[in-house]
Amino acid sequence: MIDLKMNKPFRLQRSMLSVPGMNPRMFDKALRSEADTIMLDCEDSVPEDDKQQARDNVIQALNEKDWKATNKGMVVRINAVNTPHMYKDLIQIVEDAGESIDCILLPKVNEDTEVKVLDYLLNQLEMHLNLEKSIGIEVLIETAAGAENLGRIAACSDRLEALHFGAGDFAASCRARMTSIGGDSSEYPGDQWHYIMQKIVIAARANGLRPIDSAFGNYRDERAYVEKLQRAAILGFEGKWAIHPNQIAPANKIMTPPAIEVDRAYRIISAMKEGAQQGRGAVSLDGQMIDIASVRMAQHIVSMDQAIKRGSPS
Repeated sequence: MIDLKMNKPFRLQRSMLSVPGMNPRMFDKALRSEADTIMLDCEDSVPEDDKQQARDNVIQALNEKDWKATNKGMVVRINAVNTPHMYKDLIQIVEDAGESIDCILLPKVNEDTEVKVLDYLLNQLEMHLNLEKSIGIEVLIETAAGAENLGRIAACSDRLEALHFGAGDFAASCRARMTSIGGDSSEYPGDQWHYIMQKIVIAARANGLRPIDSAFGNYRDERAYVEKLQRAAILGFEGKWAIHPNQIAPANKIMTPPAIEVDRAYRIISAMKEGAQQGRGAVSLDGQMIDIASVRMAQHIVSMDQAIKRGSPS
């Protein structure tokens, strides 16, 4: 299913399970999980001295495990552009396992030129390897500079598919007085991440991208995780990170469109098709006027519903 606005590939990403590249024992658990997307991590969860071993582990996992049989999206988080690890991550992993990767996740993006560098390198790798598919790009907005340049970042590459919020590093970048990843400060009267989260949703939706919410560090506190999920879903996010298998089921449940929304989405598309046959560009449904913008919103819900029903992330 193709996005009507930007011709982006649709991917189901209600839950994205983060799996450290240095912990191969977790790969089989991830394979058997109900997560829509698996993110194999070469960045923050990997110590500096273990970067090469993590790359080797990720390549082996991509090549030897049948991720597609479980219909999971496969994302690899490489290191940031301003580190000495990024180019090795990208070249080694794509050259050795590129056919098994759906998207590359670029962390700590500060400006659009960093995404363009990744885009150019992926283009060269795909030509060199004669890859049959194009590898998408997802980016983490987790610095003050990235938030400031968000509009340019979101519009800079046709490969770009998703904007992720990284609450932990964003808090560090802004020198926020807290140490809990993705949590709230009890001293703040409200949701301290509301502004940046709304800004990410706006930039994502304006450019046909998926907005995906941050990791939540206290995986034992399901109540708080569910609360964060509900806030994100209300704002327009369509997925959230899971750093523990216990977080997958709540994410899948809350990020699934309610049945009443799904039913209305199908009826909107049906009504607009009927109107188009009669030469009308806008029609009335349930006492409300709908037009092509309504179809764009409805089509995404229908795409999610169809992907969930067939158990497929894309």
